[in-house]
Amino acid sequence: MTFSAVMTSPITETPVGKPPQRLFIPGPTDVHPDVLAAQTAPMIGHRSDEFEALYAKCEEQLKQLFFTDSRVYILAATGSAMHEAAIRNCVGDGRVINFVNGAFSQRWSDVSVGCGKEAIRIDLPWCTAVKPAQVAQALSTALADGPVDAITVVHNETSTGVTSPVGEIAAAVRSISPETLVLVDAVSSFSGTRIPVDEWGLDICLTSSQKALALPPGLSFAAVSDRALAKAKTVSGRGWYFDFVLLERYLKRNTTPATPAISLMRALSIQLDRIFAEGAEARFARHHRLAERTRSWAVEKGLGLMAEEGYASPTVTTIANTFGWDVAALNGFLAGQEMELSDGYGDYKGKAIRIAHMGECWDGDLERLFGAVEAFTDI
Repeated sequence: MTFSAVMTSPITETPVGKPPQRLFIPGPTDVHPDVLAAQTAPMIGHRSDEFEALYAKCEEQLKQLFFTDSRVYILAATGSAMHEAAIRNCVGDGRVINFVNGAFSQRWSDVSVGCGKEAIRIDLPWCTAVKPAQVAQALSTALADGPVDAITVVHNETSTGVTSPVGEIAAAVRSISPETLVLVDAVSSFSGTRIPVDEWGLDICLTSSQKALALPPGLSFAAVSDRALAKAKTVSGRGWYFDFVLLERYLKRNTTPATPAISLMRALSIQLDRIFAEGAEARFARHHRLAERTRSWAVEKGLGLMAEEGYASPTVTTIANTFGWDVAALNGFLAGQEMELSDGYGDYKGKAIRIAHMGECWDGDLERLFGAVEAFTDI
């Protein structure tokens, strides 16, 4: 799989005409004005040649960005909806193991139960990554009682800023149970770091539009392997809207069964062009560079890092609220300068701060944020 317009040299200068970043929260993220403007074009028929050409273009570019030769389904839905799609299509009479190390992996577990599947929940400490050895142990234990159709793991846990090594996890699963599918949530990491779906052997890799892709909320995407599609054909109760078999039939015609979000698709097309103009590898490098800068700034200022060492996210950094700042008051101050960051999630509310550095965020944006935080807190 090759990319067009790939640039490998680091680019640190903010592009000309880029508005200042306002949202340093892990979604929704800021959207470039050109991408927003694409949504205002006159409406077209969703069964027209024009729309099918638009869909085909986006599909091909997304396949490149997922590093897959299989397929990418595009739906008017959220990333959480794709959780349900994956479970409904890939888990039949067997069981699913849900690895839970944060709020969104917990949500996927809740979806499994809500879909009536026999779900095995493996809880791991928050702020730590899911490790291949942990997956291997849980899978081996479960297999003693019967087949396991799939495992679920979140690549980048947005609630804690931890990235799990899903490529190594997939290899561990294949070595023990080759027929078990590997389902991956890459909602807050996709397009912010390299995720070679085919190379890693991921059966589902799902994401949504409003995070590192820097699009308005409302679209979700899933790279689906041939194995996953074959499994779906054997599973009953797939529903209709998320039925992979039905989606595949319409994909061959470059469309979807239900009315697509045409305006959002136009925005997607423009943003994909912008991503490839920057260069995919250059974009990944920018996200990693911003993550390293954020972590360095936190340590320099005496703030702790919440993520397990060696597993920190390239798109969102969770910082310990070491000095007990009033996060609401801090955001009130930042609002006066048209900026916002995130409080800790769930039990970490008030105890942590999350700074997202994804999508349209560049070096100068981060320095502006750091300066404002320092001015408010006097650190």
